[in-house]
This record gives sequence, C-alpha cells and structure tokens, in this order.
Amino acid sequence: MAFQDMRAFLARLREHGELEDVDGEIDLADVGKALKQTSQRQGPALMFNHNGTAFPLVAGLYSTRSKALLAFEATEDTIMRKVMDGLEAPIPPTMFEGAPPCQDEVLVGDDIDIRRFPIPVYSPHDGGAYITPGMVVSKDPETGIPDIGHYRFMVIGPDVLTFDAQPAHRFGKHLAKYEKLGIKPKAALIIGLDPVLAYTGPLQVPDDTNDWALAGGLRGAPVELTRTLTADVEVPAHAEVVIEFEVNFSEMLPEGPLGEYTGYYDATGKTAPSAKITAITHRRRPIFQGLLTGKPVTENHILKQIPYEVSFFRNLKRLFPTVEQVAFPASGGVSFYVVIAMRPRFAGEARQAILAAMSMNARPKWVIVVDADVDVHNSSEVEWALSFRVQPTRDVFTVEGTPGGPADPSHPLVDRRPPSELTSSSVGIDATRPYGEHFPEVADVPGWREFVIPRPPR
Repeated sequence: MAFQDMRAFLARLREHGELEDVDGEIDLADVGKALKQTSQRQGPALMFNHNGTAFPLVAGLYSTRSKALLAFEATEDTIMRKVMDGLEAPIPPTMFEGAPPCQDEVLVGDDIDIRRFPIPVYSPHDGGAYITPGMVVSKDPETGIPDIGHYRFMVIGPDVLTFDAQPAHRFGKHLAKYEKLGIKPKAALIIGLDPVLAYTGPLQVPDDTNDWALAGGLRGAPVELTRTLTADVEVPAHAEVVIEFEVNFSEMLPEGPLGEYTGYYDATGKTAPSAKITAITHRRRPIFQGLLTGKPVTENHILKQIPYEVSFFRNLKRLFPTVEQVAFPASGGVSFYVVIAMRPRFAGEARQAILAAMSMNARPKWVIVVDADVDVHNSSEVEWALSFRVQPTRDVFTVEGTPGGPADPSHPLVDRRPPSELTSSSVGIDATRPYGEHFPEVADVPGWREFVIPRPPR
C-alpha cells in the first residue's frame, strides 16, 4: 500500500530502526557532519529536533539502499520488476477534495521568510544555505505537461532564492521556452513527500511524460494534488512545505558553489536568475527535510540509483533483449560509469550495446559490458572480468565528441562554456568472453550458497 505522505514513511523507518531522534542541540553548520557519519556506517536517517529553529529537520531518508527498498515496499529480488511494472501502468493524479493539509498555514507578503526553516550549510565552502531535497513542479508553457525534478536552491534573502537548472533537464527546457515567449515562469518547490515521488523525479523519460501519472503507477495509487495559490501548478496535497515562486530572468544573482554529486565544488562566480518567493504554505508543525550532497557516497547518489538503473535498463533492453543487469555505481556519480551484464548472441553485440549506452541521456564516460555470470553490483566481480576477460588492444576503445557530462571537473572548459557546448570522450570496455571462442571454465564451488555447514549437536 502506498505511503500517503512523508510522515507515514517516517513511521515505517522507525519500525525498522532506520530513523533516530537527535534530541541534543545541534548547529545547522554541523548537520552535514552528522549526516556524513551516519551515511558512512550505513546508519539510520536522523531527526534533528533542536536545531535553532521552530521546526524539526529530518535528513538521510534516501541514504541507504535498505531505505530505498522500504520506500518501494520491495526487496532486491523484486525492486527492478516492481518499478518496471509501475512505469508500464501509469495512474493519473486526482484532485484533493477540501482544504489540503499542505495549506494549513499560509504565508504571503511580509510574512514570508524562508530563513525560519532549518536550512543547513552542508560543506564549509558552500556559497550559502542550500535547500537540496526539494522537488520543483513546473509546466511546459506550450503543452501544459507538468514535470517534477530535483534542483538545488540557495537562500539569498527572506523571499529570494537562486537555483541551478541544467538546460538539458526538463525544468531548464521549460525556462528556455518561457524566456523565448517573454513570460515570467511560475513554479513551486516542494519539501517533504511520499518517498516514491522523490524517486520519480530522476527517472529518464521523454519530455511529454506526465510525471504525476508515472508516480501514480509506481505507488499503485493516484497522487492527490491541490492547486497552489500563486504559481499556477498543482502540488501534492500532503506535502510538508510548498514554496511558490516566480523566476526573474532580468535579475541575475550569485549561485554556488556547492559540493556537488561529483564530489567536488562546482564553479565559483556563477550567476543565475532570481526566484522570488510569492507564497509559502505548510502543514501544522511541519517537518523540514535536508539532504547531503558531495563526495560519493551521499544521499543524493542513492536517491538517483534505482531510477537511473531502471530507466537505462528499460531503454537498453528494448534494443538488446539479452541484457540482464545494469549498475550505475555511486562512485561514478550515478552517471559517469555504468556496468551492463548481458548474454551476447553474436560477435560484436557487446560493442553495439556499449555504443548504444554512450548515446543515452545519462552520458556515461565509462561503459563496461560483462557476461551475465558477473554481478554488476559487486565491484570485485567486475574487476575480475576486467582482469581476466579483457585484452586491451582488442576490447578497449574510445569514442570522441560525445556530449560532456554536467559538472565534470576533469573537463578543461567546464567552467568556461555552457553545458550544451561541452563535448567529451567515452571509453568502452568489452569484458565479455570472446564470442564463439574457447575460454576456460570458471573455477567456482557450485551449491555453496545453499550448503549448511554441519554443526555438532548441543
């Protein structure tokens, strides 16, 4: 059964020992340290009840694979199939009847002050306090089709934010259309959701996809929406906080740096359009949310992993039916490095799969294809295939002129050109056994998983 809201998910996390209260006083500048610590030990999410504001801050909701499986109410054996089935059976949203919980309290005009909420500075050289777990709801101004996606927002003042929207992402595309049409964009930033909605945002889908219907399919029940007061978009009725805003292209303000998913700070000296807050609505006694970014592995990597793997697998399997597994390791930022397991049907098919992978929207810089007997989620098994099934002159190749991955610090022009103008190169490695040729049998011990070691009677 789908979670109605974030609070229901928090209750489930508590049941499983995956949420811990922090009742001591904590400075918001120290929240990142606590989150890094619990993330490194695969520990629980943390609820900071005394953080110097009137509202509790919960963070780490997506920091481990175990929490992701709880969000989807799935296991490692069922997660891929469950998400695939949900994508194939979208459920349109419904409108909430009556007064929505997300509008229990309404702040407009001089009452707006985003700084009332617990918004951390996660890393010492971040440009300011950042809202990192929020999801933007925007609409295509030409089609009216809504999109939901994760975008970072930096606090500039009580009612002013700046943000980073890459031009290849749907919100960035919407903004470009608004600017061309001469219309001031209006959108909403939502905090505190049913977790399945958060996992819907990173899915790689066509631009004409209604993300609310996708989320409904993944939840197995429609998302209940309500109209915003000033932004002309619909938002989840049970969200904790809704920040409605309009974008001003003529007012460019500082944005960044931030410790990003690559594990490095991005460029300094950047500017971005301002986001003027037009209303803030929230539930009674709202729970604000944080999310640690930076050097892998952090929460944003795990949040992206399942959606990216499923989207990529779904698209690749249509071309290559014998693809069996896909992994986007967190160490590669869940985009720059992908491992694919398949059963090649003819010589050269693994290389075809590599080239197809390079052409996809994830823009991987390293693509490795292994045989189906290799567990793509186990780095030791992948390295075993690289060591003993690869002849570099035969199996390793590079492709020049592929689109550059966003925020890649190794690119010499990453700070001097817009992302749409960056090209890079990609490496393909065919780590499958040579098709049709004799190869030694694997020296393994069959039946070891099921074997029960004899123990003397007690």
